[in-house]
Amino acid sequence: MPQVKNIKKIKPVKKEKDQVIKVMAPPKSNEPLQLVRGFKDILPSDKNYWSFLYGKFSDLALAHGFDMIETPIVENANLFIRAVGKQTDIVDKEMFVFEDRGGERVALRPEGTAGVARAYISHGMLAEPQPVKLWYYGPMFRYERPQSGRLREFHQVGFEVMGDINPIIDAQLMIFALGFFHDLGLGEATLQVNSIGCPKCREKFKEALVEYYRASRPKLCEDCKKRLLKNPLRILDCKNESCASLKSGAPQIVDWLDEECKNHFTRVLEYLDSANVGYVLNSYLVRGLDYYTRTVFEIWPGEEDRGQNTLCGGGRFDGLLELLGGRAAPAIGMAVGVERVITQLREKGVQMPTDRKPDVFVAALGEPAKKRCLQLFEELRRAGIMVSENFSRDGLKHQLESSNKIGARYTIILGQKEVSDGTIIIRDMDSGVQEVVDYSKITSELRKKLNKSYS
Repeated sequence: MPQVKNIKKIKPVKKEKDQVIKVMAPPKSNEPLQLVRGFKDILPSDKNYWSFLYGKFSDLALAHGFDMIETPIVENANLFIRAVGKQTDIVDKEMFVFEDRGGERVALRPEGTAGVARAYISHGMLAEPQPVKLWYYGPMFRYERPQSGRLREFHQVGFEVMGDINPIIDAQLMIFALGFFHDLGLGEATLQVNSIGCPKCREKFKEALVEYYRASRPKLCEDCKKRLLKNPLRILDCKNESCASLKSGAPQIVDWLDEECKNHFTRVLEYLDSANVGYVLNSYLVRGLDYYTRTVFEIWPGEEDRGQNTLCGGGRFDGLLELLGGRAAPAIGMAVGVERVITQLREKGVQMPTDRKPDVFVAALGEPAKKRCLQLFEELRRAGIMVSENFSRDGLKHQLESSNKIGARYTIILGQKEVSDGTIIIRDMDSGVQEVVDYSKITSELRKKLNKSYS
């Protein structure tokens, strides 16, 4: 059986040497199966939000020259361990890791950047004209305590720029992300920005950070006591109240930046200023992944949110491609939490555009008519006419009710008499006026009426 290692709440029981199994109570045969905890159905009542946002993200990607990429949901676990970092919460506590039937240790992707970086290397994209701009959309998985705004399966849209060190790219990503949220109607969103420097200038900063927090070690949460030894920067990202209260007196990383990192960050801020973009210089913003270097940023739904419901986050990861075995190349990216954006749209009462309604409803009365209408329906659809039907219902009354319910402009009616005569009825659903036309001319007649309606 596969070896399960990621879910700590499930206590494994050893059966034989080197074999670990989960003890699971068999479900009762007549007991309804429930959703796995931390997962959620996306229902038809939510589809307007999802389709609306996907369209908006697609338009944004097109406008800024990003090409679509899809990476697998399952990757080699070492990809994320090397990219994200062993000492991060994602790898240490949250990643879904298991052995497949072939004995390979794999993981459900907890974030999107590592997979895109792997694809950039695997497919030799460094040989293409730089920068390579890619965007993705899909589910991510993290085993954490389910709560409002945090599920074990969630969706992200990401934008990655590979092969360009120019600080204008940093500013551009922030500007178009902030503008995107404003256009959605989330105008109060605020941009938080910082630089965490390069690995060289971070080392001295870490020493100062450890010295500062060591004096207050009893006040730190248990996780941060471990971070103090292994990954002190993560303490600045802790949401525990006791740890967060100590942050205001901690050293600021901007004071430890070397000249190259400082110049890069200064130019980023100059670009933001020149575009009249407001931002908060957040000296304690570090993000939660080890691959980040230099510029990091987040977009919060409000000034007082303090990152609890971050809409968007990102930054540079100039060393990641080399870390994963590729040639060294600079890179920067960001990811947007789709569920969190939808939550904000709902809370702010932003109205979603309604789907276009079918123009024509096809009503068939009797078996001969239904058989003919199966073909007619496809002919109308291929002709570009939006059609709908309810062929399983009998009787004209029920089918007209269906037509009214979806708001069709016209209902075409085919019964036994019409099949014999080679005719069909067109009914205007607003006026109730009906006319009989030649069956062979139905497509052209509907086009005339619809063109007149929309003109």
